[in-house]
Amino acid sequence: MCLILIAHQFNKQTPLLVLANRDEFYDRPAKEAAPWDECSELIAGQDLASGGCWFGARGLRWASVTNVREDMKPSDRHRSRGWLVRDYLLSNDSPQDFLSKIANQIGAYPGFNLLAGNGQGLWYCSNRGPVAQRLDPGIYGLSNHLIDTPWPKVKRGKEAVRELMSQPQIDHDKAFAILTDTTQVADADLPETGIPLEWERSLSAAFIRTQDYGTRCSTLLMRTAGSNHFFVERRFAVSPESWEESRFSWTA
Repeated sequence: MCLILIAHQFNKQTPLLVLANRDEFYDRPAKEAAPWDECSELIAGQDLASGGCWFGARGLRWASVTNVREDMKPSDRHRSRGWLVRDYLLSNDSPQDFLSKIANQIGAYPGFNLLAGNGQGLWYCSNRGPVAQRLDPGIYGLSNHLIDTPWPKVKRGKEAVRELMSQPQIDHDKAFAILTDTTQVADADLPETGIPLEWERSLSAAFIRTQDYGTRCSTLLMRTAGSNHFFVERRFAVSPESWEESRFSWTA
């Protein structure tokens, strides 16, 4: 279960801000964000179980993927969703062209939401929803249902990003504070997604902590009006108060 918050062309000062949490089982091996061997301009973590990635950027290009909360069947597990991010970032296709190329293949993946941008536009695609769509300038939230599904943590996150974007400068620590919010939602406000109530409670927080599963890392991607890019990944050992950090910057 993950959370992605996006301010896309919301103002001229910061035409792109993406805040993203990766939630995963603690024992699933992963590599920290770094330049990839296949392309040194590509900055991303890597899922060592499948070889794909959950979030990455290359020049003006960026992409991220979340799963869709649903019952999984063994026959659904043909391809890893993380390869959608990897393949887009290693390509030179526009988001629209890339999504057109994979349109007849998306049924081979478990349920996913994919975001793909290139500095000119931002596109969203899900194999559990309508056709691919170009997103207008604005603030968006995505968890483990379709984009802008009004789950409480999505609504809270969007409101917090809107407030952050009203400031003269983006404070990275304040941005990460949005992602490390451990507040759980009252039972009356929980969505009903077919999972046990205790899990519904745990997954309602932006930052998830359970015995075996939780928020493994948070990522900030920001582009300024001068096309300066900042990519920051914070990796956690269960607690949001303790992390390791990697920082990258480039101009594109």
